Amino acid sequence: MDKSIFHRNALATAIITAAAAAAPQSPLAAEQEAIEEITVVGSRIQRNAEFETATPIQVMDREAIEKSGYTSLQQMFEKNPAAGNGTFSTRGNNQDSTANGAAAVSLRGMGADATLVLVNGRRVAISAFAESITTNFVDINSIPLAAVERVEVLKDGASAIYGSDAVAGVVNLVLRDDFEGMEVSVDYGGADGYDEQSTAAIWGINGDDANLTLIFDHHKNSTLASIERKGLDTADQSARGGMDFRSSRGYPGSFNVDGSIVPDPACPPESNTDEGCVYDYGPWGLLIPEAERTGLLLLGHTQLSDSVELFTEVAYQHNTSIAQGAPTPLDGDAGLTVPADHPDNPFSTTSDLDIYRYRTVDAGARQWDIETDNIRAVFGLRGTVADWDWEASVQRSRSESIQSGDRSQGWVRTDLLQQEIDAGRYNPFGGTQNPQSVIDAITTSLVRRGKSQMTGVDFTISGEIFDTANGAIAMATGLEYREESVSDIPDDQFQRGLIFGTESVSASASRDIGSAFVEFAIPLPANLDLTLAGRYDDYSDFGSTTNPMANLLWTANDRLSLRASWGTGFRAPSLAQIGLGPSQESTFFVDTYGCAINSTYCASTDYTIVFSGNPDLEAEESESFNLGAVITPIDDLQLSLDYWSITQEGKIDEVPFGYIYNKYCNDQNSTVCRRDTPLPGETLGALQSVNSSFQNIGEQTVSGVDLSLVYSSLQLAGGDLSLRLDYTYLSEFERVELNADEVFQTRDLAGEYEYPQHRWSASGDWTFDNFAFTAGLNYIGEFEDTPDIDFDGTLDYEANKSRTVDAFLTLNLQARYTGFDNLVLSLGADNALDEEPPFAIGDGDSDLYGYVQSQHDPRGRFIYGKMVYNF
Repeated sequence: MDKSIFHRNALATAIITAAAAAAPQSPLAAEQEAIEEITVVGSRIQRNAEFETATPIQVMDREAIEKSGYTSLQQMFEKNPAAGNGTFSTRGNNQDSTANGAAAVSLRGMGADATLVLVNGRRVAISAFAESITTNFVDINSIPLAAVERVEVLKDGASAIYGSDAVAGVVNLVLRDDFEGMEVSVDYGGADGYDEQSTAAIWGINGDDANLTLIFDHHKNSTLASIERKGLDTADQSARGGMDFRSSRGYPGSFNVDGSIVPDPACPPESNTDEGCVYDYGPWGLLIPEAERTGLLLLGHTQLSDSVELFTEVAYQHNTSIAQGAPTPLDGDAGLTVPADHPDNPFSTTSDLDIYRYRTVDAGARQWDIETDNIRAVFGLRGTVADWDWEASVQRSRSESIQSGDRSQGWVRTDLLQQEIDAGRYNPFGGTQNPQSVIDAITTSLVRRGKSQMTGVDFTISGEIFDTANGAIAMATGLEYREESVSDIPDDQFQRGLIFGTESVSASASRDIGSAFVEFAIPLPANLDLTLAGRYDDYSDFGSTTNPMANLLWTANDRLSLRASWGTGFRAPSLAQIGLGPSQESTFFVDTYGCAINSTYCASTDYTIVFSGNPDLEAEESESFNLGAVITPIDDLQLSLDYWSITQEGKIDEVPFGYIYNKYCNDQNSTVCRRDTPLPGETLGALQSVNSSFQNIGEQTVSGVDLSLVYSSLQLAGGDLSLRLDYTYLSEFERVELNADEVFQTRDLAGEYEYPQHRWSASGDWTFDNFAFTAGLNYIGEFEDTPDIDFDGTLDYEANKSRTVDAFLTLNLQARYTGFDNLVLSLGADNALDEEPPFAIGDGDSDLYGYVQSQHDPRGRFIYGKMVYNF
């Protein structure tokens, strides 16, 4: 069925199109090549390469990539001012992360699932493992940076062109092809306690109207452990003005002795609190996990006839990574008991003991090994018929991941642990290191398997319909069909409730989608260019949607052009959100209802939230517009200024935790909030878990300003200097959410936790003879700390003022020498001044160690060298 956009408003329209933009070229190439017809992200109509864009497109070509010193797409997008909250990487991989080993980009901070990532203009399979349980995304670690010719970022929605997910923008990765000869590059870099190394090679050969290009890339980095960075190695940040997030699941532990919660007598004084014996799990963390990525790509094309060409792309990527977290935490939900006659029982009681809180530190850290294989193959034909260009292709894309842990990696099974306790062989008292034979008896091996597949076919035809007095009207139209499926199967030991303290995900879903689209480029009088487009998508699971878009460009003269765009968009419910089985994550909060009954429950504790999918979810719907100007006040200086706004309704969100807690968690018999049996004389038992799901209940409006300034060919000290500035101001990020009192509340996230209002990057590149120098500044603005200031599970940043997380400014430097034939040598430093990430109390969830991992890089000064040789 067709859906109207916005449940409260009338039909709103689909996100804007982008006219074609020229990819930056070297001056020599620009002089040697005639103006060509190209297609760039945001449009399917080929335009003159000098045509100005009607929507903001940022392009980073191969030369700019080399100058940046980045070794992965992850690093590039973390520094892009248009990116924001929701951009994530392997940084902070732990036993609870649901997408370990992967990375994603989130434009405008609207989430990785609101940014569409394309490779050569086509979709690819999503990651087999979803982030934060249900966020489906394209893993940008599956595309080696050495294979990328240019990165095109459309900083505007484009559902009318590409369909779902193109809400906040589109990233198109254009691969290197038509290469002739051979190029080899090697680089190595390191920071204190950490290093990276990469090797890449590209080889190409031309034939008669044909080319074959092969690309190889290998990247490896070591582990940067939290203990390598002072201050980031503890969950007790009170000495720095933060919170004490040490866990009540201690070592030694706490026990229910004759109806009272009592810490182990051997609990050290500094760990003995009124709530029990706490444990600092911080030293077990990894700031950056060890990872290795190997990729191989083949791109080719050959002319079958004067008017038909065959093309192909085949890519294989194998990635490995690790994740690590503190030893297994256990609580009352594990149901563990200790016989009164246990030989090591220090308590004088004739009754069996219940283990209230404990941690099997003697079994070691919980560790995962993650392996991911991505395979993609595209085969197609393109040609010309009667001055119309056509293209047809078929592709198959697959991502498979395995996350495994063996008996030596700290995975404790509660039933085996209970057996060893009952037999008197495992001693849970006194923080004792039990014998290895006993550890072997209580541990197990685990395997989680994920698979994502996409099969698609598409056909597009474009050309000029007829001429007018203002120029030719062009059109592009086409059809697409694709099938998508995803499965995420945890080890059955999770499903049987034998593994505790670790998040687990279970999901399985599939769908097919049929689409039709059309786009018109219409020249109008007075140097106006109008683009209209529309797209119809029919989903097998939730129905159909139609999205239009329009944009207008006025070229006043060579110095000034004005642009405007508007459209509607949508994001289909992710396969994980629809097909999610019982899946767990943990979050810190205070059980305020329990605290009123028993002070033992007053500690901020990491409780388990159990999510399940919702097959009745509908698509999120959006409307966006952009108003901008491009000004060339003097030769070689171009300035662009854009105001943008995106509104989403029917946003799929978790049912707010505060709402669930207030409504259900003061009831001992609730099936939503699960509690242990109350202690004698009390009405509420210890809280064990909370059940939740997803609904179309959210709304958000995001707006801001982008400024870009490019100055090239400035003469300085006998050399050529080029300058660039990219700045984004987040003026509004209003989100409508259901609060704990069952009232919809509007909150503005701009300037709040993880949503800095100011982000910019600036660079200068100076070349002289065989020498070149590049300097870059990257700025992430300040924002307010602690969105939940009392850590009770309800966001309260609107009502409470917290401290400020300071801005983070880093300097990157690079020097290059080209005096040797066919050889480029580079030496550089990221964060050359060795700035530490600013202190943050954190959110009580993912940020517990004194910094904000989604915003700030903890590596410190990173020095690297690189060699590129062309044969």
